[in-house]
Amino acid sequence: MRNDFYDDDPRTTWQNQPMEASTMSLVLIRQKARELHAKTRRQRLGTLTVPLVVAFFYAFCIKQFPQLRQVLYLLFTFALAWSLAGLYFLNRGKWTGEMPGDTGFSTGLEFCRREIERRRDYVRRGLLWSFGPVLLAIGTFLVALAIVAGTGIWSKAMPFMTLVVIWIGAYFVIRVRQERELQRAVDELSDVERENSR
Repeated sequence: MRNDFYDDDPRTTWQNQPMEASTMSLVLIRQKARELHAKTRRQRLGTLTVPLVVAFFYAFCIKQFPQLRQVLYLLFTFALAWSLAGLYFLNRGKWTGEMPGDTGFSTGLEFCRREIERRRDYVRRGLLWSFGPVLLAIGTFLVALAIVAGTGIWSKAMPFMTLVVIWIGAYFVIRVRQERELQRAVDELSDVERENSR
């Protein structure tokens, strides 16, 4: 042991500590695969709400603004078709079974990697296919409201507008957090593969 220990920077000493090898057992891989699969399934089931939200705004606007039916039919039909197409494009070929119980370590890692890639693809495409139709439906509602009620409605609609802005901000914050989490999971799997290939 060196005598000049107290002369060193504690941060440097801490950073130069030897790293402990990361070992992950097959049981942990299976548990991780189950967690990833469950998260992906919940996320995909959440896409079913998008057409319902669009349909709600569609029904509400048609009922409240009968004088704008022609324009609203066109815009909401497009938003509904967009959201239904989003269901197809987000979920096509992505429903997979659970990891079989008799898989080996490398197969379990591959299963985890594929599940992470599925989630990453979903997060990337969700902006276009899930978020877009809902924003179009909300925007159509606000334009119809402004046409019927005039500019005086904006002061009354401010709480709703504030909630929409908060929702949009929260969506992007959650999306960035999910992307970071997925990248961290990919990095963790790469570390495990490196450690276990030694």
